[in-house]
Amino acid sequence: MIRMTEPSKITGVPDHQLAAGGIAARARASVGPKYLSGLNPEQREAVETLDGPVLVLAGAGTGKTRVLTTRIAHILSQGRARPAEILSVTFTNKAAREMKHRLGQMLGHAVEGMPWLGTFHSIGGRILRVHAELAQLKSNFTVLDVDDQVRLLKQLLQAESIDDKRWPARMLAGLIDGWKNRGLMPSQVPSGEAAMFANGKGGKLYASYQERLKILNAADFGDLLLENIRIFREHPDILRQYQQRFKFILVDEYQDTNVAQYLWLRLLSQAPSDSSFTSPRARGEVASPGSAIARLSDAGEEDSPQAEPVRTTPLPVQDGEREQKPHVKNICCVGDDDQSIYGWRGAEVDNILRFDHDFPGAKVIRLERNYRSTGHILAAASHLIAHNEGRLGKTLRTEDQDGEKVTVTGSWDSEEEARGIGEEIEQIQRKGEKLNEIAILVRASYQMREFEDRFVTLGLPYRVIGGPRFYERAEIRDALAYLRVINSPADDLAFERIVNVPKRGLGDATVQMLHDHARKRRIPLFEAARAVVETDELKPKARGSLRDVVAQFDRWRAQREVTAHTDLAQIVLDESGYTEMWQKDRSADAAGRLENLKELVRSMEEFENLQGFLEHISLVMDRDSGADEDAVSLMTLHSAKGLEFDNVFLPGWEEGLFPSQRTLDEQGRAGLEEERRLGHVGLTRARRRAMIYFATNRRIHGTWSTTIPSRFLDELPAANVEITESKGGSAWGGTGGYGASRFDDMEAFGSTYSTPGWQRAQANRNRGGGRNGGGGSGGFEEEAATFSSSSSGPDFGSFSSRRRAPLTIEGELVAKSTGTTSEFSLSDRVFHQKFGYGRVTKIDGNKLTIAFDKTGEKKVVDSFVQRA
Repeated sequence: MIRMTEPSKITGVPDHQLAAGGIAARARASVGPKYLSGLNPEQREAVETLDGPVLVLAGAGTGKTRVLTTRIAHILSQGRARPAEILSVTFTNKAAREMKHRLGQMLGHAVEGMPWLGTFHSIGGRILRVHAELAQLKSNFTVLDVDDQVRLLKQLLQAESIDDKRWPARMLAGLIDGWKNRGLMPSQVPSGEAAMFANGKGGKLYASYQERLKILNAADFGDLLLENIRIFREHPDILRQYQQRFKFILVDEYQDTNVAQYLWLRLLSQAPSDSSFTSPRARGEVASPGSAIARLSDAGEEDSPQAEPVRTTPLPVQDGEREQKPHVKNICCVGDDDQSIYGWRGAEVDNILRFDHDFPGAKVIRLERNYRSTGHILAAASHLIAHNEGRLGKTLRTEDQDGEKVTVTGSWDSEEEARGIGEEIEQIQRKGEKLNEIAILVRASYQMREFEDRFVTLGLPYRVIGGPRFYERAEIRDALAYLRVINSPADDLAFERIVNVPKRGLGDATVQMLHDHARKRRIPLFEAARAVVETDELKPKARGSLRDVVAQFDRWRAQREVTAHTDLAQIVLDESGYTEMWQKDRSADAAGRLENLKELVRSMEEFENLQGFLEHISLVMDRDSGADEDAVSLMTLHSAKGLEFDNVFLPGWEEGLFPSQRTLDEQGRAGLEEERRLGHVGLTRARRRAMIYFATNRRIHGTWSTTIPSRFLDELPAANVEITESKGGSAWGGTGGYGASRFDDMEAFGSTYSTPGWQRAQANRNRGGGRNGGGGSGGFEEEAATFSSSSSGPDFGSFSSRRRAPLTIEGELVAKSTGTTSEFSLSDRVFHQKFGYGRVTKIDGNKLTIAFDKTGEKKVVDSFVQRA
């Protein structure tokens, strides 16, 4: 009898693998499901590799979201799992909604019954409500927001007689959140870290806080995962239920996971048959030196306060037990180690770097074909990030054309930088491109102020992404309120805002009494306060505080006549106690708020007086930017992740600012590598053009400093970069371009030397010449004509006053109050020296919205235009 040998048992014949791009591979792709069409070979491999652990290293613009959603669709269509058997974790609710929407489009019907597609916290919260009693909670527990946390912690500080000014509750909330992000229960906090707060009471306060939460039947966001981890460890049977339920686990943005999220995923990703096995790393027994996991091991993860020492190898085999590796389920993590930029909020890049160690036998698939950016941009970004040592390695490529090179432009100072970028944006707009496709990505939020002011001057619409505009920030509004009351004692809204800021014991009852008094006598709130302090209607303490406030404003108003408005602003912030309030605040954002206050005072230098500055602010604050408005996007680099634009401006590439000196001081080489990843993220936001700027001089911590270009510039490839000249003015002053540096306030050529060099310079001055050509064709004369009736050419000796022309012309205020009625009517044809001819489409006081023939719709003050 002839026996047929099974094909799989025939020896000597190698396994056949389809050649990438070959006839068989292309033919196979043509008969696949429709949702697989259009995928490149790497994307398709990531979708179809369903068994075992998979890490998809997805570079910027390589279609990772499509891969993740298509993978879920493939699992469902192949019948490998039901919707309720798939755990898919994202970082935002928006991402979860987008995935569901895309799945519906792929499968041709709405996706229902996927209860486990959501964020870490939403899924953790759902699990915790099911097992609430094991966390000493009821299923209807409340999830506290940050404000509620701070209020609760203030109560605990008072109970412990701890000065909440020296040790703010918000600082303690930040510490506790950090401990929870690292998976640390109160007994596991290292003594050294506990000593950071209230002379070693941090750990005790953490424990008291957790006890109080149980009494209130409440949890904070950190508990939603921390309690999950504790329940899974203490109740293996419950962990086994969820391990059996989830046949497939998918994780988005894996490089942004923190330690607690890693531990939560690690427990769920073990096969049910190995539920008793916990990997050495999950127990904190295998750790890379200096990593967050190593620090976690130092803290210990067992219930006993005494932590076991860190081991660098797995536990030895006991009782003749066979040492085994954990069996892991079908887990797929999608991420990019080159885009891990959130280390400051607990993200641990080590999680993705150690994936193949944590999940033995893992398959790593690299998505390197970029569908967003041009060749030069990708080459620059790849060359920059290649200088990082802590990365898995990949090189982005594109089949698109090389496009324009990345440009690097130097400016004299930050003002010229803003002018240059503003001019570049106007040129892009004149070519017919949308403002929505333009973004400015800054390293620090205080950089935004100069761009906002410049855009208001130019009439360019803009929006701030990821936060309020500079003048809408709470600390700026508070400071402006003080200045508004000085300028106008009848400004009730401003007075009410700051009468008890910082706290002076003037609560709602006092303010209500002032309102009642003001209404009865028909006087402003400030005058009501002046009258009330002379009566006995208030308690002595409140009356004394209010009397001090009135006296302070009277004193500041008198000083206004003899003190420069910039100096006055600094005096007000100091004497009112407002600066001290933020200096004592130890929250994470306190330092940034102090920087913003310094930037506010600096911004006042450009104006003749306090009145002119406040008028300018009224124009800035009046902007009504709708969601559908065509506008420039202004944001920090951290806020830009996940977004893309045709044109991206990257200002402030200087040492100390980018890379951030604070990050380098606190984190060393790890911090430098995260800053470099931030630069990589910034460059890869651009589809067609990426434009880098740096300034030679910038005000840092309130003082002008000479800076040097960022080290990252030397890490860019010369073949893909072009050096350009700033359009914002000459690099050495105002002899060309669109303005001058602050040094032009000095008398130009004050000496009368008779040297040939001096004579040539004097001749250049007289004819308005400069590096960029004569005054007749330079950009400066265009701006001078905007604010002056004379067109005889610029006078460099008096440029400083002309530069402030948008505010005053020969002492007459131009930016009149918003209550002024304009002499223009709707549909009037007008002419503007800079923007040309246009037609009035909207009138608001003395502010006109004009649709210009060539430059589009802009908002200007009526005194800048004339009838055509």
